[in-house]
Amino acid sequence: MRIAVIGAGIIGITTAWELALDGHEVTVFERRGAAAEESSFANAGVVAPGYVTPWAAPGMPGKVLGQLLGRHASVRLSLPLSGRELAWMWQWWRACRLETYLANRARLQRLAFYSRARLHQITAERQLEYDRGVGYMVLLRAERDGQMVEPGLQLLRDAGIAFRQIGSDEARRIEPALNPDTPLLGAIHLPDDEVANCRQFALLLKADAQRLGVTFEFNTTVAQMDRAHPATFLIAGETAPRQFDAVVLCAGLDSAALLRPLGIRVPLAAVYGYSLSAPLREPLNAPRSALMDERYKVAISRLGNRVRVAGSAEIGGRPDDKSAAAIQTLYKVLQDWFPGAAHTSNTTTHVQEWKGVRPMLPDGPPILGASGLPGLWLNLGHGSSGWALSCGSARAIADLVAGQVPEIDLEGLDLSRLKSPAA
Repeated sequence: MRIAVIGAGIIGITTAWELALDGHEVTVFERRGAAAEESSFANAGVVAPGYVTPWAAPGMPGKVLGQLLGRHASVRLSLPLSGRELAWMWQWWRACRLETYLANRARLQRLAFYSRARLHQITAERQLEYDRGVGYMVLLRAERDGQMVEPGLQLLRDAGIAFRQIGSDEARRIEPALNPDTPLLGAIHLPDDEVANCRQFALLLKADAQRLGVTFEFNTTVAQMDRAHPATFLIAGETAPRQFDAVVLCAGLDSAALLRPLGIRVPLAAVYGYSLSAPLREPLNAPRSALMDERYKVAISRLGNRVRVAGSAEIGGRPDDKSAAAIQTLYKVLQDWFPGAAHTSNTTTHVQEWKGVRPMLPDGPPILGASGLPGLWLNLGHGSSGWALSCGSARAIADLVAGQVPEIDLEGLDLSRLKSPAA
């Protein structure tokens, strides 16, 4: 079939690659000038299926309200919020019920483990080389941090996920560069989890997709889709419609605007995240792999010759309006744990400070599968877990398009979930 993929982030690229692998003629349309320039550009890079969890969880509304005025809050509101953002927060609040949370967490983890297996398979078969490291550790500064993670640990046990609760001495043996002056109660060590450079992988897979015959059209904005014939759409600045046998929509936040005239309402919101990437100053003073500071919800990752620090969740605002406080929190956490590891002086121009949008659905899991309109498929709403879910989501979509039963159970991951009273 002739298939269009709209969006060239990690979701769009993996989808196009899987479709081309199945023998389809694929064209990717991307409004930016290059691939992986938005959500996929400078994210934390952590691939930890056991920690892929809905943001909508019991107790989260209270935690969010309690943090809003904190100097180093992990969740921020940029006021004023739009009516659509307020509606999204209401839906998020309703999805924080225990039963809904447990169902969505199971769906996310099922997809995340399948996706990691597919990521490893693609990497091995295509012999892709990109910055990556094995192991993930959640740092607990004090007793209250240990109490905060305990409910999640039981869920890890129930899911059979490999992890160990370790003391500070063992944590420092695994990561010897941890600052001895920063108090450390202990850590949760997940030896099978990893960190990898999402954008590097995306660009490598894009090149491989081109070798498979995929065409990429950059600086090309899809302006309007035809409700009667959704596989036909108009490009901004063109008068003749583009016609395909099928379309897979992977356009992140823009997906909601494209779907609305078709009668499909998907409650996507922009939840912004921040990161800074800095070149190593002294490798022996840097992390070996990936860590998470549980108190501040900030990840610190070693990606080749750079250190990346990522965190924060900001609702509202604009992508080009960076919060100085959010960025300062990243510098603080890096300084707390790995002082001197990277070149972060204000006089250097090598530090990359980034703010990126996470296209998030209020209840957590993405939407994969049929749109209900002929020829239109959806692969969107992965939130902060796009990298961790991308390869599995793409393979599942490719199977559905081919009329095959996916290897993974997609219960609760299709559009019908949003119409359910429990959603």
